[in-house]
Amino acid sequence: MGNVVLSVNDKEFKHEVLESPIPVLVNFWAPWCGLCRLVEPSLQDLQTQYTGQIKLISVNADENLILASTYRLRDLPTLLLIHRGQVIHRFESFKGRDDLRLTLSYLLQDCIRIEPPPSLDLRPVG
Repeated sequence: MGNVVLSVNDKEFKHEVLESPIPVLVNFWAPWCGLCRLVEPSLQDLQTQYTGQIKLISVNADENLILASTYRLRDLPTLLLIHRGQVIHRFESFKGRDDLRLTLSYLLQDCIRIEPPPSLDLRPVG
């Protein structure tokens, strides 16, 4: 079985997405959206590929109208790559799974590369 995608509502969004230390891919979807179901396996593959480096969040746009309005959704599915509270990229149209995978891989590598290096402890030993 694949990784479970965390589903959040507008109350949990700030903590799970905007305050996340790692990039978050937010999948806005709706139960009536056929394309949303087609995109889901690719998203789960990406989450597995980038375990610990990205968080995948699912938001039902029909049940979270405040978020849908805040991010001005025009089409579903809409994917937002959010890092440190900022939208890095919007995906609103899909040419296919390979296009989605290549674009996300490129963007995620960019996000991972801009992470600040861990602090070094330069105190003398002993």
